[in-house]
Amino acid sequence: MTTNTGSTTTADATRTVVQRFLALRLAGDTAGLTALFADEVDWVLAENPVVPWIRPRSTAAECAAQGEELARYTVPEDARACVDTILVDGPDAVLTGHLSGTVRATGKSFSGPFALRLTVEDGRITRHHLYENSLSIAAACTP
Repeated sequence: MTTNTGSTTTADATRTVVQRFLALRLAGDTAGLTALFADEVDWVLAENPVVPWIRPRSTAAECAAQGEELARYTVPEDARACVDTILVDGPDAVLTGHLSGTVRATGKSFSGPFALRLTVEDGRITRHHLYENSLSIAAACTP
């Protein structure tokens, strides 16, 4: 259900924040991402002990730093992410697509589909649940 807030709906506001999130992530703007994430974030990304950038996070700064960590451990020129669909329902958004990259230490590639669920409250991201092909990523990190 979409709630009207003056001339803008909750879904419109969510879509705007999601588009900003994508632009900041693409630009590698950690300060901008830190401001966009809520002080505390419900972060879900299946912990994987062989993948250094996949770990628990809960603060805005930790969540925003994930992109920097990913860039440190992978080859930036090989990184690809394609968003196929963005579905928005009130404060919630689900993005689906495909991602791929190469792990710097091993030279091995990974790829697979992803789904990202974001929740936006008061203009900030409060939930970030990412589902991806963690088996492919773990295999690429293993020498």
